[in-house]
Amino acid sequence: MSIHWKLRDDQIAVMTLDRPSVLNALSFEILKQLDHVLDEIENSSARGLVIIGAGEKAFCAGADIPELMNRPLMAQSDGAELGQRVFSRISDLQIPSVAVIHGYAFGGGLELALACTFRIGTDKLKVGLPEVKLGLIPGYGGTQRLPRIVGQAIALDMILSGRTVLADEALHIGLINRVVQADSTEQAGVDFLEPMLQHSQLATYFARQAVMRGMQTTLEEGLRIERDLSTLAYQTADANEGMLAFTEKRKAVFKDK
Repeated sequence: MSIHWKLRDDQIAVMTLDRPSVLNALSFEILKQLDHVLDEIENSSARGLVIIGAGEKAFCAGADIPELMNRPLMAQSDGAELGQRVFSRISDLQIPSVAVIHGYAFGGGLELALACTFRIGTDKLKVGLPEVKLGLIPGYGGTQRLPRIVGQAIALDMILSGRTVLADEALHIGLINRVVQADSTEQAGVDFLEPMLQHSQLATYFARQAVMRGMQTTLEEGLRIERDLSTLAYQTADANEGMLAFTEKRKAVFKDK
């Protein structure tokens, strides 16, 4: 397989896009492999996910362009649906995820990173949605996720120009959370997630859901979502343990229940 994964310390899944000879490009077969790997990760003990690209040049350079040519209308629609569905699985995971971008992340590669909870990058990061240069538009969620992360004006600037964004600008506009050393993208992703994994998985999931669902509705409805999820969090054993540990001045021992 061109996508493989491993479990570190029984809690962090590390997924590698492993097609360095084609800059880890996403073919339809790779998307299906990604779908399968997500099944395995969901059924594992993983509490966080790190996604990296093999090689020194790219996280993921985007779609396999020759594969996209001369296809019937329904095949084009089905291809977009496949990419959107698989990437939505990443954003909907119960565990937080981080894409570590070293080198190129264009088109579908950036859309993959946008589906993650977080993005971090090395100083070699080069990202963009250049589909307009091919007479196309992003089809795996880029027109929807990018503006939710960087705002409408910046998203339209990137999408309509197809320009490349470098690390400093990506950090400035909030596209990535931080710039890291390129020595080990895997370790950088693990180090980023580890502090979050010390908390209750249920609490972090509820918090992510409150933010993500609230971003898609009105403030009033978002407050209702927050109220409901906050009330639900109080019902967990982890909440009882967390509050008890606070009163007893000790470190909480969460069991994700």
